[in-house]
Amino acid sequence: MIEPEPPRSRRQGPVLIVLHQERSSPGRVGQMLLEKGYDLDIRRPVLGDKLPATLEGHAGAVIFGGPMSANDPDDFVKAEIDWLKVPLKENRPYLGICLGAQMLARHLGAKVKPRDDGKTEIGWYPLQPTEKGRLLMRWPQMVYHFHREGFDLPHGADLLATGDTYPNQAYRYGANAWGLQFHAELTRAMMQRWVVHGEHRFCMPNAQQGREHLEGRMIFDAALKAWLSDFLDMVFEGKHTMAA
Repeated sequence: MIEPEPPRSRRQGPVLIVLHQERSSPGRVGQMLLEKGYDLDIRRPVLGDKLPATLEGHAGAVIFGGPMSANDPDDFVKAEIDWLKVPLKENRPYLGICLGAQMLARHLGAKVKPRDDGKTEIGWYPLQPTEKGRLLMRWPQMVYHFHREGFDLPHGADLLATGDTYPNQAYRYGANAWGLQFHAELTRAMMQRWVVHGEHRFCMPNAQQGREHLEGRMIFDAALKAWLSDFLDMVFEGKHTMAA
């Protein structure tokens, strides 16, 4: 008889969570990390929180999205981009989601910019894994977006997944740094809040209307949630799932 794995010890240090608004939440990423046995160290540099000089006491870091741009001149934006030298130098697990992925791209010398035609990705759009991505794990067919800028692939990074409007959707740099352009972390309450507060963006080119966001969630979210759990295991545990 195979014994079930015991709950993970919480003695390896918390995951650093970097958020960009007073009421922002780590959503399902936070929930899943807690379920996997990690504590969370939540910081908001935009409100004056400092980031640690080392990640020796942390299991890794996640920088989430936000309404600002990685090109903004704000001191906290520049400080976060510069701080990324810490996980890279120490080879600690790092996950950047949307803005966090764009910040990593900027840190590595790549450009962050909108499309020339102004097209956005706001809603649900298809995702296509690359050959390198398929070798790592199975990927969801549809993912949720809320952005109007994309990023060039940093030099030396591996592209793991691509899309029609913004080609760089997921990438890996080195052994432990990962960037995602899309959002898998939204709970139902978070999506409803984004749809209400982001309604003024639905008139932008290629954006979907609010009802499409919520209808898409009913169809595509279960697969996205299952993928996220496996992906977090890969980022923070080094576990690989059976490739497609």
